[in-house]
Amino acid sequence: MNTFNVPNREEVSERNKAIFDNLDKALGFVPNLYATYAHSENALQNYLNLSNAKTSLNAKQKEVVNLAVSEVNSCTYCLSAHTAIGKMNGFTDEQILELRSGRASFDSKLNALAALAKNITENRGAISDTVVTNFFNEGWTKENLGDTIVLVGDKTISNYLHKTTDVPVDFPAVQALDVMEA
Repeated sequence: MNTFNVPNREEVSERNKAIFDNLDKALGFVPNLYATYAHSENALQNYLNLSNAKTSLNAKQKEVVNLAVSEVNSCTYCLSAHTAIGKMNGFTDEQILELRSGRASFDSKLNALAALAKNITENRGAISDTVVTNFFNEGWTKENLGDTIVLVGDKTISNYLHKTTDVPVDFPAVQALDVMEA
């Protein structure tokens, strides 16, 4: 596969230059995957709108979903990015590896969320009744279910963009998940 170039600020539209400036101010850099969206006049803004939309899930819960989905989709970029973000949200290295496998033995509510995200992604939305029942039994709501499905879609979009473009990962590399543990 051909690796796509990562456009720099001078190579994108005026609209995307403003977004690059905001990202640089907020994050200290423009992540390569976000920059890759800027090949399109609209994709970067559309993706950021989806990614930053209001949700019933808090930042830590969103990372549970992001890690489980990115592992199922084998996206090295998103696994690296969300491992870093997961650590910023208080997860340990061991917890992150477990979340990537769709489990959270350290928290039964997060365990139900991780299992749901993994199950939705693996089965392309054909969710197991047992997984959904466990999700609701752990106190999650129908609103949380809907928001989790939207987040699975959000993360799948970026997973697919990286799998298609293979832009360089600009976050610390992550260790492979031992398949025997999953």
